[in-house]
Amino acid sequence: MNILLVCAVVVIHNEVLIRLSSLLGRMRQSHHFRLIVAVLGCLTAHALQVWIFATAFYFMHHADGWGQLLGNFNGSMLDCTYFSFTTFTTLGYGDIEAVGMLRHLTGIEALTGLVLITWSASFLFLEMQRYWPTR
Repeated sequence: MNILLVCAVVVIHNEVLIRLSSLLGRMRQSHHFRLIVAVLGCLTAHALQVWIFATAFYFMHHADGWGQLLGNFNGSMLDCTYFSFTTFTTLGYGDIEAVGMLRHLTGIEALTGLVLITWSASFLFLEMQRYWPTR
């Protein structure tokens, strides 16, 4: 399950960056607008990835044998999404804690989020080099 989730979000991220790069190259708007589109595209991709992990947390929490999310948590999809956002960004407030098998997914999401956010930062840096005015 964990490997499938990681593969899904990595493929989504790769496809979003490929399509963004192509779109930015075809846009005739100002370089400032292109970079705004790039940032919003990356943020949208990350939000989708967080929701994918949140959905997995939701179903695994409510299924037998996967573990639980404990603490300031009521079992809702919104709480799973909040937990997923804090895990993906490695912010980790600690008000919700994974126990059992869900701990593994939590660690994998944190590592995956770190890599994908870094990938986005690298992409945005390259796009800024390409489109940012020299002065």
